[in-house]
Amino acid sequence: MNTGQMLITIAALMLLSLVVLRVNNGVLSTNTVMMESKFGVLAVSLATSMIEEANGKAFDHFTDSNTVTLTSALSSLGPESGEVYPDFNDFDDFNNFTKIDSTLPSAVFKIACKVNYINPANPETASGSKTWHKKITVQVTSESMQDTVEMSTIYSYFYFR
Repeated sequence: MNTGQMLITIAALMLLSLVVLRVNNGVLSTNTVMMESKFGVLAVSLATSMIEEANGKAFDHFTDSNTVTLTSALSSLGPESGEVYPDFNDFDDFNNFTKIDSTLPSAVFKIACKVNYINPANPETASGSKTWHKKITVQVTSESMQDTVEMSTIYSYFYFR
């Protein structure tokens, strides 16, 4: 083998090495994006489950079995004394509720809920007084995710005679 053939062989090996490194980098990037996507889908699922669980409860402690016609008769936000999760009986019991979900071996998720009275004309801002509308905001975080998943919904009280 002469010097020219040796140089061509070395150049071919360098090109092959660069191609292998590039392919390996692409595979690793794809795996990272795929794992981030899976954790995002899991976080959305956990937030949706928490919102659906809250929506399945009564609007307020006092509307659980009675009719309320004045907003002043509504209870304050948060669980009543003695109420603990999963035995919440109304929507606003989820105010300041935090849950750690470690059932999945790949990631530990922290679920945090916040409930506020809102004015329907400006649902992004919490109302300083009681209204017929409550908004729950659920945040799901994990050390395995780069971003926080935040979802919210509004629950309103309607009574028909």
